[in-house]
Amino acid sequence: MTSGNVTLENLRKEFDDVVAVNGIDLEINAGEFFTILGPSGCGKTTTLRMIAGLETPTSGEVYISGERVTPQPANKRNTSIVFQEWALFPHMSVGENIAFGLEMQGVPKAERKERVTEALDLVELQGYEERGANELSGGQKQRVAMARSIVQEPDVLLLDEPLASLDRALRERLQVELKNIQEQLGITFIHVTHDQEEALSMSDRIAVMNEGEVEQTGEVTELYEHPDTRFVADFLGETNLFDGAVTRHDDYVALDSDLEIRLDGSVLNGEVVDRSSVTYTVRPESLLVSDVEPTVGNVWRGTIKNAIYKGQNTLYEITVGDRVLKVLQQRTRDVALHDEGDEVFVGFDDAEGEIVTD
Repeated sequence: MTSGNVTLENLRKEFDDVVAVNGIDLEINAGEFFTILGPSGCGKTTTLRMIAGLETPTSGEVYISGERVTPQPANKRNTSIVFQEWALFPHMSVGENIAFGLEMQGVPKAERKERVTEALDLVELQGYEERGANELSGGQKQRVAMARSIVQEPDVLLLDEPLASLDRALRERLQVELKNIQEQLGITFIHVTHDQEEALSMSDRIAVMNEGEVEQTGEVTELYEHPDTRFVADFLGETNLFDGAVTRHDDYVALDSDLEIRLDGSVLNGEVVDRSSVTYTVRPESLLVSDVEPTVGNVWRGTIKNAIYKGQNTLYEITVGDRVLKVLQQRTRDVALHDEGDEVFVGFDDAEGEIVTD
């Protein structure tokens, strides 16, 4: 069995009469950046703590590197964890904070010094060994916390929302650095976050959790472009959702919702039968907005309710009948911009989107 892979089998955790994690199964590959994503209270941090050995499962099993570790305490598992709160010793220097765990393990001083230097190089804090922990910025403290975990040379590094307390610009920079560190080390990272953009930018694969259960697991593009459930479609970025019944025709499918929609038959799987009630999702970037009628399968006239500037893109909220459609348009020299109150055409091709379950 490969070192660093993690398997969860029917893992369940109850706190009194509350089920925090409801019998989940996950297979996390060695050497991948795996993210558990979900809203507050979905069970993601509890899952991470059971992998770390900080919580005891009510039932189910945890395997790390092929070994059943469910009954083992945290200090017997070859894992290390980085918390949202840095938990540095304020009276110690940076080097002493990083070396503390190694010293407790009886690692010789010369080896400790060498490993601390290597860890600081990796997190780009060369020369900070003598700096006091209380002299550091928030971003530097988080790097020291990373170095303290990396220096342990774990098979699995666990990250519990490590960037949540940082400002946006620093958080985005450290996202890139974290991914680079993971690729350099080649060890398994299991990352917990509620931030969809963070998960999309850093992860090889994502498990989306909701109310103690895993809704869907897959690669980033798979989850975003082909969500299985309404929750995944709605939670993982902006989307447009249509509820209605399908009617099959010879070469297309009609969705009878508040807006009648024509769909290519390829968007339906074999389980969707005529007159089935379904939810259909289309991402904002799959919709077009124009002053002239576009040649796509579904087109309506609408009024721009809001035009939200997002740097390279503009998010339009367009009123069509009783609903508001979201359209994400890239800003280029060749694309006309629209203002609030403009009358426009909005539409999407009949092969875009996905049928999802509730």
